[in-house]
Amino acid sequence: MDTSRSTGARSAVLFPGQGGFDGAALRRAAARHPRVGAVFSRLDGVTEELFSRRISDLVLGARETELKDLLDSDPWASQIAIYGAGLAAFEILRERGLRPDVLAGHSLGEITALVAAGAFSPEDGARIVASRVSVIQRHGGVAGRMVALTTGAGRTRQILDLLGDPGLAVATENHDEQTVVSGPADGLDKVVAIARQLGVGAAEIDTPFPFHNPALSPAVPEFAERVRALEQRPLALPVYSPILQRHYEPGSSLADLLAAHFTMPVRFAAAVRRLREDGVTTFVEAGGRPALAKLVRRVLPDGDVRSLPTLALDGQGELALDRTLDALREAGLAAGGTGGSLGELLAPAAPAEVFTAYWAERGPALLAQIRDEVAAFADRQAPPVAAQAPAPVPAAPAAPAPVAEEQGTAGAVPQDRELLFAELRALYADTLEYPEEVFEGDVQLEAELGVDSVKQVELLSRVSQRYGLPPRDPAFRVSVYDTMGKITDFVWEHLNGQSTPQPIPAAG
Repeated sequence: MDTSRSTGARSAVLFPGQGGFDGAALRRAAARHPRVGAVFSRLDGVTEELFSRRISDLVLGARETELKDLLDSDPWASQIAIYGAGLAAFEILRERGLRPDVLAGHSLGEITALVAAGAFSPEDGARIVASRVSVIQRHGGVAGRMVALTTGAGRTRQILDLLGDPGLAVATENHDEQTVVSGPADGLDKVVAIARQLGVGAAEIDTPFPFHNPALSPAVPEFAERVRALEQRPLALPVYSPILQRHYEPGSSLADLLAAHFTMPVRFAAAVRRLREDGVTTFVEAGGRPALAKLVRRVLPDGDVRSLPTLALDGQGELALDRTLDALREAGLAAGGTGGSLGELLAPAAPAEVFTAYWAERGPALLAQIRDEVAAFADRQAPPVAAQAPAPVPAAPAAPAPVAEEQGTAGAVPQDRELLFAELRALYADTLEYPEEVFEGDVQLEAELGVDSVKQVELLSRVSQRYGLPPRDPAFRVSVYDTMGKITDFVWEHLNGQSTPQPIPAAG
């Protein structure tokens, strides 16, 4: 049933670009929704063909993988992972009955949006993403990077004009107080230095290349030629482009338009306002982390707009997708029932939390047994039948210890230091509205991110309330705890009575 149109509500699905991957959330979703494994299984054929590796093994294999790990690997891995996560989230939403009125993507996310709308097959979408990487590599794009500034596009352009470097460009306009600049590393170092002198925060973006920059123009013809060789199909859903600032039109050459994206900025805030003017009141982010969901709330602070994440974990380690599906059902935008849940399919009488705990303990062994039995069954067939082993569905990671809300009482002690670091990073990112990945262990909160001492005191007070820390000594100085690593040391030692700090993990 087309629930969105029967209620008169209008909804949009948004697909993230750089940074739009949360490995823990994706694995949690894969354990509950078979659709995740099915999507990545389709992409495996492409990545095996092009890179001799299965993307499923990287993101859903035995070893937990986060965005930082993928970026440290080949550039294609992070880009295919972001694309696959967005597509998988959309497939789950569609499976549950959501019929959005429009799709939109942020940078790389526009490719995902077009695939979700039917313009290309999922496999060809992966080929487009892979070509985007390889073409930019061939034309020297690996030398640059991207930095987010906590100021508007107008002030950012004034900084760039002051430098006069033609390699620097405004890449994205996310909201009135966040603009992303791309360009060569030495030029961005100067941008960051000037920004800090002006009291503007600056944060590195986790991305392999300086996207949306005129310096990439030499790569445009080759990329367009590669995309043109793929089958383009009619759009089954409207797609609005924050880069073109209009809907894609029937009969347009998507190869040429996607290639033009290389050099054009993403005007995300303007796109969100346009969709709101068109009547959209529910925005659902299909992908990892809640970055776009947070941006929508900044662009449209009025209370009549919903902004919902999917493949992200909240402070208690719960999957945001579950609450989003509930909210969509209550709004009449999605069908009732939970037919896509693995627990519902295999053990409908068991409580969800019981099945989750069971699957975390027994899932890997059961899947290995099924794979072995299917392989043996295939071998016994006459004539031989080429049987494809089912896509591996990883066990849900053990649910992290719940943390009490900020009510002045101690929450449960995090199970390990890495979990504590992740919780603190999420709290700081949510409060400061920065991407989580910028809060690495040694990042300087004030010198590098522009977080002044007043804000740091406020955040430490929230941390103390959340974990029930004792009153601070009168000699305490916030300037001593100027990095996420030192803050984690401080909290961990109080929670565990530990005097020797352990290493702080890099942000993912």
